[in-house]
Amino acid sequence: MANYYLAVDIGASGGRHILGSVEDGKIVLEEIYRFENGMVKKDGHRCWDTKRLFGEIKAGLKKCKETGKIPVSMGIDTWAVDYVLLDENDKVLGNTYGYRDHRMNGMDEEVYRIIPEKELYARTGIQKQIFNTIYQLTAHKVKEPELLKKAKTFLMLPDYFHFLLTGNKVSEYTNATSGQLVSPETKQWDMELIEMLGFPKEMFLPLSMPGTVVGKFSREVEEEVGFSCEAVLPATHDTASAVMAVPARSEDCLYISSGTWSLMGVENEKAICSMESMEKNFTNEGGYEYRFRYLKNIMGLWMIQSVRHELKDAYSFAQLCDMAEEAKEFPSRVDVNDGCFLAPDNMTEAIKTYCKETGQQAPETAGELAAVIYQSLAESYRATAEEIETITGKHYPAINIVGGGSNAAYLNKLTAEKSGRTVYAGPGEGTAIGNLMAQMIKAGEFTGLKEARASVFESFGVKTYGK
Repeated sequence: MANYYLAVDIGASGGRHILGSVEDGKIVLEEIYRFENGMVKKDGHRCWDTKRLFGEIKAGLKKCKETGKIPVSMGIDTWAVDYVLLDENDKVLGNTYGYRDHRMNGMDEEVYRIIPEKELYARTGIQKQIFNTIYQLTAHKVKEPELLKKAKTFLMLPDYFHFLLTGNKVSEYTNATSGQLVSPETKQWDMELIEMLGFPKEMFLPLSMPGTVVGKFSREVEEEVGFSCEAVLPATHDTASAVMAVPARSEDCLYISSGTWSLMGVENEKAICSMESMEKNFTNEGGYEYRFRYLKNIMGLWMIQSVRHELKDAYSFAQLCDMAEEAKEFPSRVDVNDGCFLAPDNMTEAIKTYCKETGQQAPETAGELAAVIYQSLAESYRATAEEIETITGKHYPAINIVGGGSNAAYLNKLTAEKSGRTVYAGPGEGTAIGNLMAQMIKAGEFTGLKEARASVFESFGVKTYGK
């Protein structure tokens, strides 16, 4: 009998429990459980309901027991940058804020009073995003200093969930790097920077690599879910897991991890912390085996997801793609990375307003709205590919798209057309597969990343677009 491994993959809009096994060298997936996620309004802020999310994690584990498919190990990945602060009794201090909350407004200037922006980039290699952990912790320092003073442990969200399962506190490397507080040289927290910023350095735990064993379930969790297994760190940042699953046929390929966000980049052995890189807003996030994910955050399917909800979910994403293709002659475009699209009260109105303010025709129909979004995204991908080639001095003839967005056939076709590159689309469950790969490599199912990636290419239907 093949061993089962469990990936708990939690995104900003939903989570899923996916069992994986290796049969005849191929990875086989089975979705066991799925649940909704989203920020909740609390005290006027956008927050995460971690208690409910942990309940969903356990509900999915119980489903494994019900089906008689008990994993030998499991691991949790989530989106980046968000965290909890624990007190001396391991209780959460205050709210667990979401990255779309507005409390970080102005916190960049607070940070730059202590360390100039250029110096910060040269030191961390991480692109400026107002929701980065560095600005969130600064908001804690400025607005809730009493909570920060009480904090004894800092844990990113997946590390917190692993702690709730096992009672062991372990901080994972790839997710930590996204927060702009880790040194690309030492691959550990930059304690000198942390002290400069006035954060309690004793609350930060040493960083561990994917494949590290966190521990077995606590007795309490074991009794509730009906079994115990090892929690093993995947790349807990969902994009780091998704990039692990890129079924690259060569080293010289671009990738897009396509979901709520589109993360587009390449893998490098060393961080690129040049001023040109900073000005183009590229980041050097940590990856598996200390590879650097040199990438740019691009507003992804968040825009079309939001418009779909505003249309009362009357259309599937496939239908919206078809409608966008029918309206392909509609001429207007938006800068998908403009801050007005990060968390608008109404995405449809934000797009219309942007078009009007830039002297363009405002979209009226669902097809026109979808056309503006998909065309604008594809053009952003093309521009980003060209920037990467300029900075690295390399040519990348192919783009590998993984994640849920790899199913958007029309967007894939547009990306190939506009970029002049071959697009390989799939697998769709890239993040969960990458999560499983870290566990499978740890267990000896694969000798390493290269063999695991070759298996991904053979295991899942990767579609080709363009030349």
